[in-house]
Amino acid sequence: MFSSSRQTLKYLHHVSASSTQAKRHLASIAPGILQAKPLSPSFGAEVDGIDWSRPLAPEVVREIVQLQNKWGVLVFRTTGLTDTTHVQYSKNFGALETAHAMNKPRRASLPQLYDAGNLGPDDKIIPQFSRAWWHTKGNGLWHTDSSFHQHRSSYSALRAVELPPVGGQTKYADMRAAYLGLPNDIKERIENLVAEHWIWHSRKLAAPQEFDKPTDGEKATLPPAYHKLVQIAPDGINKTLYIASHARRILGMADSESTSLIKILLDHAQQPQYQVTVKWKNVGDLVQWDNRCTMHRATAFQDQSNRRDMRRTTIHDHGPGAFGVKNLLSADDIDIRAGGKIDISEGATPETQTQEQILAM
Repeated sequence: MFSSSRQTLKYLHHVSASSTQAKRHLASIAPGILQAKPLSPSFGAEVDGIDWSRPLAPEVVREIVQLQNKWGVLVFRTTGLTDTTHVQYSKNFGALETAHAMNKPRRASLPQLYDAGNLGPDDKIIPQFSRAWWHTKGNGLWHTDSSFHQHRSSYSALRAVELPPVGGQTKYADMRAAYLGLPNDIKERIENLVAEHWIWHSRKLAAPQEFDKPTDGEKATLPPAYHKLVQIAPDGINKTLYIASHARRILGMADSESTSLIKILLDHAQQPQYQVTVKWKNVGDLVQWDNRCTMHRATAFQDQSNRRDMRRTTIHDHGPGAFGVKNLLSADDIDIRAGGKIDISEGATPETQTQEQILAM
């Protein structure tokens, strides 16, 4: 069915652009404390009405969750949060991940904060072409935070501490709308498929010369994870695609067919009609998104002349798909050598940007 990826992709784009399918269901929210200004008709909203100087009341937390289920991406301006209050805020939504510091030593003051900027532990700009610099280039690919963990994440909350004068926006893709835009035969084909997610796959896509062969330590620290391609969105109503640049292979498929299908789905999901772009305006801006129904990617800025300090908390998922499907798989399905059974340096990989685009990020 997927032997001709070019024809299938052309068909997918045609169907997606011209389809008269019903829009995905949007949950209604009773008037409350917060005000949401949509960024698009069904995806992304800028939210006002939170008093950031005090802990959130339970009813405010519930309303944020409702807005998150509806819009997927929420933008809060000039919150005034510090490292400590950022972490405290995020704990309203569940337990937090401890941020890994692989190839990029931690510089934030708390272990729950992932450093998503271009600064090293010495507070200087990370040098171009260093391993840490190449590692960050993976953020320019469409991805879903922590899909490479077996215990995946729900929300990410990214805060601006220092911003470059130009560039550095973040793009988001609505994976609920992307799923809805697929033709029915593709939906049926992928319904019960499982993808293997591996961070070193996305790093190899972004920097094939640097991450052609991950080290034994890298592979052991962050082994692959296994999640269904089609999930029920957090609202419990809509279906959503769960795929991103971390997805290395689809179980039960020949390598060429798996690579073709991953590329088709990624190319489909990153079409402009499924996207919104968030422009970072102020120090203290906070953007929170639901990784279970979105993808995102960083955009370019002058990373050797301008500083960009961004800090992110990541909340563990506590929903029905939180731990994926590894426990349902056989030993033959799982890469027991922590990403070593299949050599990702051989053969084609589903590129989402050219090397020239990645270098410009």
